[in-house]
Amino acid sequence: MNKLVNSQRSRWYSLVVPLLVIFSLLLGACQAPAAPAPAADAPAATEAPAEEAAAPADAMTTIYGTKLPDDAAPYEEQVLHLACDNGSSATTFDFTVAVYNRYCLADLFQDTLIDLDKDFNVVPASAESWEVADDGVTWTFHIKPGLQWSDGTPLTAYDWEATYRYAADPEHAWDFTWFYAGVIKNWDEVVAGEVPVEELGVVAVDDLTLQIITKDLFPPLPGMMKFSFVMQKKAMEEHGPYYNNDPATSVSAGPFMLESFEEGKKIVVVANPNYKGFRQPRLQRLEGIFMSTSTMFAAFQNGEIDEMGYGALSPADFELVLSDPVMSQNYLRHFGDFRTDYLVMDTYTEPFNNLDVRKAFAHAFDREAIIKNVYTEIKALPAYSMLMPGFPSSDVDGKLKEYQNFDCDLAKQHLSDAGFPGGEGFPKLEMWLRGENPTRMAVYQAVAASIAECLSVEIEISNKDRKVYMDALNADPTQIVFGAVDYGMDFLDPVNMLGIWLSTGRHSWKNDEFDNLVIDAGKIVDDPVKRDQMFREAERILVDDVGGIFVAHEWQGDLFQPYVQGDSFREPDSNGVSGQHWGNDWIWGNKYIAKH
Repeated sequence: MNKLVNSQRSRWYSLVVPLLVIFSLLLGACQAPAAPAPAADAPAATEAPAEEAAAPADAMTTIYGTKLPDDAAPYEEQVLHLACDNGSSATTFDFTVAVYNRYCLADLFQDTLIDLDKDFNVVPASAESWEVADDGVTWTFHIKPGLQWSDGTPLTAYDWEATYRYAADPEHAWDFTWFYAGVIKNWDEVVAGEVPVEELGVVAVDDLTLQIITKDLFPPLPGMMKFSFVMQKKAMEEHGPYYNNDPATSVSAGPFMLESFEEGKKIVVVANPNYKGFRQPRLQRLEGIFMSTSTMFAAFQNGEIDEMGYGALSPADFELVLSDPVMSQNYLRHFGDFRTDYLVMDTYTEPFNNLDVRKAFAHAFDREAIIKNVYTEIKALPAYSMLMPGFPSSDVDGKLKEYQNFDCDLAKQHLSDAGFPGGEGFPKLEMWLRGENPTRMAVYQAVAASIAECLSVEIEISNKDRKVYMDALNADPTQIVFGAVDYGMDFLDPVNMLGIWLSTGRHSWKNDEFDNLVIDAGKIVDDPVKRDQMFREAERILVDDVGGIFVAHEWQGDLFQPYVQGDSFREPDSNGVSGQHWGNDWIWGNKYIAKH
């Protein structure tokens, strides 16, 4: 059950598409199920410092008083070792400071308002319930009473208010501002410096009540709150936004807190004794060890790390994993965040302002061959559109393949029609990559080589620092003429994955019909068939007008040591794959180290 073979894929598609379509509608439900109310005698948030928390009652009890599973190692041995990429340009632990430049072990110092379970259902996290008013735009999130920071300070709606104001502040220049564009009231105006941050549509009504006002009807807002990471208002005011980089000033409302941080060497986080949230960990500590991605598999084989992601496994590594009787049983494949790899172009300037040039490039490389020889089939599917098969409104029947299928003769004809017969006179291109590791670099090198060979053009690969890449991508106008990037869902609805292609989104492409379809479909709450049809037509336009050139849909997965256990990911989800995927943060309350 821990990996799918080809014959299982088609079965999964037929089962999951209706499930996900239904879920995409439920995502915007006006009322969330309330979490159980605290008992009348439940302890209130206190100002007691974290170090005064009670010690475990015995060797098999956590600091929260919960018993470890029978097969678990003693609590003092509940230590998970993870690999951190020493080639990253990380600067912060906090999503709201810099999304694309976070250290490993980030996002463990707070809980978002909602979370996803392993079947991608929206479930309460810091918010125990929520509802939308009759106006359809005023959403109220009710914060679970008793939540607190590791310094004993209560976690309140005012922390979220301060966090969102910081995120939208033009002085901050957040690298994720596009995410809320056109969604939250006054977001665009605040980001542009046209109105003060105090007029942002995120308001703390009282300590336990947060209101988010949308610009227009936006049913998927609850799912969007998967990214509502929160920072402490007091700590930001006293120490600035990078307070979590220093153990002396770091404060956590999440399951772990920072114990030590040696940049480039090691990060250690330990269970937060004052944590009152929904995922109290069984693990006593996590240790992140910095190393090159090229050495991570060797470190795993040597027992230096306990798990690693699929991205650092080369095709040769995968051959070893799948041929090994132990490792093959402990590589758990999943859908992750339905991630798609694709090429981006500045379609407002030469040469990609010419549709024939874009079509030429789209038809000029063999995705199937690249999947087989570079990705391997266990890591990816060929992509001819943005939405991975199985995602709501995705093309499971392959109807969109014709628009970007491999056809070198057709590609040459399009390039000739654009005025570059045989590639003559076509400018030399530089394909920018976003700080990719050697394994992923090889993918885009193969894509570039295939295009260059088919069209007789020259393409140079340039692997940029992630921050440099994202700053260039988000610049207005964009500074990337031609590049490669990947993107996964932020919430399970086509308005998210297709929304990044809106003219107000992150890419330099504009199609008015596409914009209208995505925006109008996103507001529909009572006609799921029409909504689905509109999204499908929008994606067809995106593919035909070549807003992007799609390369692969990524199967994701993780390789575990046999002693890393937890039914949140060891037991398959309703689709028969691992539940360890983006959005399912409950895994941190479920993982443990078994005796070995």
